[in-house]
Amino acid sequence: MMELSTIGQWLNKVEGAATWVKKVIIKILDVEHKCPVTSNLAAVAVLPLAPAVSGAKYLSTWPTQRRQQTMMLPMLPFLLLSFAAILHAKSSTGDSVLVVLEPSLDQSNFSVFFDGLRARGYELTFRAPKALTPTIIKDDVPSFSHVILFAPETKSFAQDITPQSLVQLLSLKTNLLVALSPKQTPLSSLAAEFSLVLPPPGTPVISHFPERDTPASIFPVDVSASNSILSSTKAPVWYSGISHSLGNNPLLVPILRAPVESFATDSSDDSGAPSIADAAEKGGEGLWAGGNMGLVTGFQATTGARITWVGGVSVFSDEFANKEVTKGKASGNAAFSQDIAAWTFQESLVLRIDETTHHKVNESTPLSQYTTNDVVTYTARISGWDSGKAQWLPYSGLKDIQLEFTMLDPHIRTALPPVKGSPGTYSTTFRVPDRHGVFKFVIDYKRKGLTHLQSSTTVPVVPPRHDGYPRFLSAAWPYYVGAISTSIGFILFSTIWLAGDVREMEKGKTSKTE
Repeated sequence: MMELSTIGQWLNKVEGAATWVKKVIIKILDVEHKCPVTSNLAAVAVLPLAPAVSGAKYLSTWPTQRRQQTMMLPMLPFLLLSFAAILHAKSSTGDSVLVVLEPSLDQSNFSVFFDGLRARGYELTFRAPKALTPTIIKDDVPSFSHVILFAPETKSFAQDITPQSLVQLLSLKTNLLVALSPKQTPLSSLAAEFSLVLPPPGTPVISHFPERDTPASIFPVDVSASNSILSSTKAPVWYSGISHSLGNNPLLVPILRAPVESFATDSSDDSGAPSIADAAEKGGEGLWAGGNMGLVTGFQATTGARITWVGGVSVFSDEFANKEVTKGKASGNAAFSQDIAAWTFQESLVLRIDETTHHKVNESTPLSQYTTNDVVTYTARISGWDSGKAQWLPYSGLKDIQLEFTMLDPHIRTALPPVKGSPGTYSTTFRVPDRHGVFKFVIDYKRKGLTHLQSSTTVPVVPPRHDGYPRFLSAAWPYYVGAISTSIGFILFSTIWLAGDVREMEKGKTSKTE
């Protein structure tokens, strides 16, 4: 059995590793002086190691603090479980979830959704919107990896739940799942900050098609088969709530669109139909109808954190999960809700760039600078998060990724195809432009639903040295021939001219003698 002193030494190494990880993250971001959130990001990255670090601080003093050691003995299983949780995390960012549940909503009415999350390894903690504990953020460090806000009609929250704190959570890479309602609430106001335009309060979306026995405000929505986020959702989804229009923000990710025949109105008896028709003719902002409206929309921040806006909390209810779309055909709400949670919690469609390298062709060592017209090979290694195996695996599924070699503007933009036989490796070869300056290898890959991949490596490009140019340039041969022929012609002309002048002088002397 391993001695406790040995365990203490091992945990001390973990503490050093955590500190090293934090320093590396800060150095990679290299924006600590520009963005005060950088240190917080680094702190969040090493947060899972906190229990082990705390144990190290106690166990390292075993010879002198025996009483404290005895008190720490019960914590050893907790430390081991903490590391086990890290190794088997379902999400790429953590498995702790805070559910802010409105008192009017019964937790048992969402058992299918919550039990599905638990079955996938998430640890759920519940609290009321006005409860003081547990806090969602403390000392600028998130307390949970993900937050679910099922409080669509709550108009006042606890002090730690404000629009500002939710935006701060997003900047600290905490993911959010938010449900809305037709009522005006602080969450409705926050949605506008994410380029979502909500209809006037009290105007849910309705649809009379297909024919059914449910109210017009409860209708099935077909799921697009091409939507990679909803990979496991095959059947139509029951929906009840509000719609929204999407702004031009490129970070928005449409997940579920409204049916083309649906429209938003303040009642379900079609009393507002004339105003809808008038708005359709005018094409103004008063038109809340058609497939351009969104029902469920995601937003992926530049930090990689994700937030999903759902127009109604009933989408996650047991009633809709167990409700049949047609006789004998179950709805897709159960799978739909799990797909939404998987994407929001960074369990699916999560990528990262592990490494980038560059070197001259037929060489393997990167150079600190390149010369104009050098032939360079650039390689990137990309991995994707596999939630089934809870680990990062090489990913070769990107077919349209590009590399830019840029100085202010891209001088070269070329495809970065995957390398056959080398999973997760993308490589391309190109010739450096005939222009010196400070260039960058840039990858800026942004696709809806996928993690944004960004990488930038700066390298200078210099002209050849004085002895690096070829002795003769093939393009200059006409000039060489012109210069040589001119020189030869000048010599011949001078020789003939001088020789002719001597003959004239000799003839003159002969005539005078005679």
